[in-house]
Amino acid sequence: MLCVYCRRQVRQGADSCDACGAALTGGAAPCDLLLHDGTRVPLVDSMTIGRAPGNTLRIADPTVSRHHARIVPSGDGLALEDAGSSFGTVLNGERIAASTPLRDGATIKLGNVRLGVERRRPQRAAGRTMVVRAGASLMLSSGGRSEIEATSEHGLRPRVRSGWALKRLDASDGEERYVLKDLRKRDYVRLSETDAGLFRLLDGRRTMVELVGESERRLGERGPARLAGLLADLAERGLLDGSVPSPEAPSGRLRRLVRPRELSVRWLGPLFDRAYSAGGFVLFTRPVAVVLILLASIGLAAFALLVADGGALPFAVEGSLGLGALAFVLGRLVLVSAHELAHGLAMASFGRSVTRAGLKLTMGLPYAFVDTSDAWFEPRRRRIAISLAGPGSDAVLGGAIALAGLSLGPGAARDICFQIALGAYVGLFYSLNPLLDRDGYHVLVDLLREPNLRRRSRERIGHGLAGRTSEPTRRAVTLYGVAALAWAVAGTAFAVLMSLRFAEPLAQIAPPPAVWVLMAAAYAGLSAPVLLAIGRPLLERLRARRRDSRAPAAGLEVGV
Repeated sequence: MLCVYCRRQVRQGADSCDACGAALTGGAAPCDLLLHDGTRVPLVDSMTIGRAPGNTLRIADPTVSRHHARIVPSGDGLALEDAGSSFGTVLNGERIAASTPLRDGATIKLGNVRLGVERRRPQRAAGRTMVVRAGASLMLSSGGRSEIEATSEHGLRPRVRSGWALKRLDASDGEERYVLKDLRKRDYVRLSETDAGLFRLLDGRRTMVELVGESERRLGERGPARLAGLLADLAERGLLDGSVPSPEAPSGRLRRLVRPRELSVRWLGPLFDRAYSAGGFVLFTRPVAVVLILLASIGLAAFALLVADGGALPFAVEGSLGLGALAFVLGRLVLVSAHELAHGLAMASFGRSVTRAGLKLTMGLPYAFVDTSDAWFEPRRRRIAISLAGPGSDAVLGGAIALAGLSLGPGAARDICFQIALGAYVGLFYSLNPLLDRDGYHVLVDLLREPNLRRRSRERIGHGLAGRTSEPTRRAVTLYGVAALAWAVAGTAFAVLMSLRFAEPLAQIAPPPAVWVLMAAAYAGLSAPVLLAIGRPLLERLRARRRDSRAPAAGLEVGV
């Protein structure tokens, strides 16, 4: 379901749009004005704001006019009007000259005074993202928003430094339903309701003694320990004023060699919003989504027929491996761009902007990338949808090109279609590989609600193979590790069968040694993750057994 005003996706049955704040159920959702100290003032049908007595909301600030602004009923809710003020009335960064609708999440500036507008939400529902840009801070009480000058002493009066964003997710996201983002490092931290409550106290106005006392009042005896843990974590990440983040461990030459290099292009981020508004939203309507799913399903069957036919060969166009490889590589570049475009459009469909996009160089190979990390501010279902948008693009484009190739007769055009479709399905398998930090892994993490699943399962499997004891974990963590290895083995086996299927025809158009070298390199690349995951702990276990076998002999020799 799309909002009729901004075309962003909205939840079924929602009374207002999370992106633009427009009412969707025929009446305006109840909203409050948020003052700088967190006080909430209910918005009523008609109210006046100014410095003079008699205003509905009186603000004693010299930059606010005696009669500054009015809030009046409008066709679909409430609207803000300037009442002839000296400094003007600014709504969402723009000075208004006429009656302008008020939406959930709007910001109002009257002189030097900032006010927020927020829809009333039940405690189980998600809240709006609170953003504090670098160079500003925030006084937190009941969710109010206001920038203030940073003046506090780290340690005596702990305060979170500026440059962060906090979002309360829906209750269905589990106990740790708060997401804290470091805007400088693009790092994310999940917080529980308890930790989020303590986080709000770190505004620089309370001493450590007062913080300890408040934590004891809220949480009892465990309060100070919980507060100390939170302060230590924030300080380690550099999120407290005066703290320095822990330095990263030095990496070896090989790790530095294979580490991805990124080139961000600033103008690419806003491009996704413009593309979505210009017509990209049509892809997220229900009829078009059904057509795309059918196209992907039928196209997969068409690709299977192309493989069974045997007329088209991998990396070959009319018998030329050079042309085939060129078609495959160029096709992959286009498919990867479409893959990332799908992620960006999915972000835009939920009202989230892409902050970074550009090119990434991984092991010498160029890729396009789109930073979708802000999806962590969205509910679980939306995060899954954003993650699946990229693989969905691979499946749809691969299916469409496979159908086109199947409709063509033998020749160069059909061979090129086969190479591009092959590249699409290779990318689809790569994206859904749960062993890699890609889309399929993020979907699985959200489905199982297990953060750091890859690292924890790898440690669990590794400890078991190495013969070491490990901390008890949920069954899902172990099952993921086993399933991920099985997926990698199955993928490698499929690639081997596919290569053997085309080995003889390829050997007829290229030197057989070159064909087998190419196939061996592909086998090595596909099997490397499995061999590393299994080989390292088994080698560690073997070394431990050798040490244990030598220990008694050495002890006996000393005793003699």
